[in-house]
Amino acid sequence: MISREPTIERLATAQALLLTPFGLNESHLFKALDVIKAHRVDEADLYFQYTRSEGWSLEEGIVKTGSFSIDQGVGVRAVSGEKTAFAYSDDISWASLLDAAQTVRSIGAVGGKNKAQGATKKIASARQLYGGIDPISTLDSTTKVKLLEKVEKLARAKDKRIVQVMAGLASEYDVVLIARADGTLAADVRPLVRLSVTVIAEQKIGGEMKREMGSGGGGGRFGLAYFDDAHIEEYVSSAVKAALTNLESRPAPAGEMTVVLGPGWPGVLLHEAVGHGLEGDFNRKGSSAFAGMIGKRVAAKGVTVLDDGTIADRRGSLNVDDEGHATQKNVLIEDGILKGYIQDSMNARLMKVKPTGNGRRESYAAVPMPRMTNTYMLGGDKTPEEIVASIKRGLYATNFGGGQVDITSGKFVFSASEAFWVENGKIQYPVKGATIVGSGPESLKKVTMIGNDLALDSGVGVCGKEGQSVPVGVGQPTLRLEGLTVGGTA
Repeated sequence: MISREPTIERLATAQALLLTPFGLNESHLFKALDVIKAHRVDEADLYFQYTRSEGWSLEEGIVKTGSFSIDQGVGVRAVSGEKTAFAYSDDISWASLLDAAQTVRSIGAVGGKNKAQGATKKIASARQLYGGIDPISTLDSTTKVKLLEKVEKLARAKDKRIVQVMAGLASEYDVVLIARADGTLAADVRPLVRLSVTVIAEQKIGGEMKREMGSGGGGGRFGLAYFDDAHIEEYVSSAVKAALTNLESRPAPAGEMTVVLGPGWPGVLLHEAVGHGLEGDFNRKGSSAFAGMIGKRVAAKGVTVLDDGTIADRRGSLNVDDEGHATQKNVLIEDGILKGYIQDSMNARLMKVKPTGNGRRESYAAVPMPRMTNTYMLGGDKTPEEIVASIKRGLYATNFGGGQVDITSGKFVFSASEAFWVENGKIQYPVKGATIVGSGPESLKKVTMIGNDLALDSGVGVCGKEGQSVPVGVGQPTLRLEGLTVGGTA
């Protein structure tokens, strides 16, 4: 059997799903783009998408709900200067494509052809980071139900204090086709799966019934067979441990103190407090605390932060971004010095730099923006044990819940879902209700120890921006920061 090069294979898959059934071919795409380019525009593109999704959820010992959906459509965009005209339709046809092209071209000046008129077709360079499988078909329905039942049974067997278990299994098969005004064609076939588990533990403490919650899970761009017994054990153990730990928790102390962040998912603080501030649109407009800081020190020595969309099978990775550019491994901060921002094509053009493979959109019904992929800090030379042992009095936060950041000021607020009080280098007891308050740019300058245990999250991250959600990854090693403000309940 002769197999095709992966980029060509993905393009063929996209054409078979998104063009051929509707009587379209590549010539129709470039005719539509020529209609837009009859006016003077800086950029134009077509974004076709086919998405098939399935979800199963278990509660109270039984699988209560199952869902299945198919969505498809096309988004048509024209950009002139800073202005964007955009139209989309779930009707994929030549008539709707032509109508959208005529609508969006009004943003450009009439008369004078665009330089890209009649551009030569070229296949975008792309990566091969994950297989083009349909994860929904990798397990049958009976096996999916049994998988969730296994999660529930295992969680209850861990401890008699576990009184409720909720589990979910989600799969998505996403195919995109992108045609750009410069003649570029790109396609991607994106599998995505996620297994999640939440448990509730209950115990009578001091005459009152106390209930606490813990969660775990993971996923990525592969099939459902990834969720073997070892991964299920890992996710369930994490959820149960968090719930039982919080049953023993005491009110968190408040004040300015040393804070140590654990590896992996606590990198969500880095994502929110720093990552968003390094997105190109905020910096072009001067609304980010990092605007105009390229080449300047924005963090302590040893702090290196990357956004990397090229890690195999990761939730935040893409073969090409949603504008047809190959994803990249972008160094944002190197040894404390700001090196660059993450860019989509429009903001890169306006800032006179190259796109970084970070143009992302939630669906064909949304415009692309500069967004993170997998954002993480590189490791250092300290062991996590010596970092914790170095704390005289402070907080050791190993997991986080929700948080928010103000891009302009860089100020953030995060709630720790699992944290411990430490004195004289010894963990004393778990605490509840701790919130960490600070400034993204300032907090990076307060990093005094960096662990050698860099870890990425297990594959559960979702990032929201201007109403659009996309899958992302985060990560970091164990970090010690000085003088952060902790809001507590003690």
